[in-house]
Amino acid sequence: MQKVINLLAVLSFVGTAGIIGGGTYLYLQKDALIDGVKKQIVDAAVAGVARSLPAIVDSAMPELPNETGSVLPTETGPALPF
Repeated sequence: MQKVINLLAVLSFVGTAGIIGGGTYLYLQKDALIDGVKKQIVDAAVAGVARSLPAIVDSAMPELPNETGSVLPTETGPALPF
């Protein structure tokens, strides 16, 4: 029974040390982790805009006509003074 209790004590110590070690690592690396997440968010936003931008530009551009009218007006009317 003593061996079981000792094993539980060792496992408890290892678990507690792991929690303390992980918390310390996160506390010391929090600035780098936050900057990494910010960079990932910015990269994802830029990629999303870059994917949707061609469709937005294409929908905003009017269609070019196949033919154009004549250069001079064909109707005769009162002459405009120049």
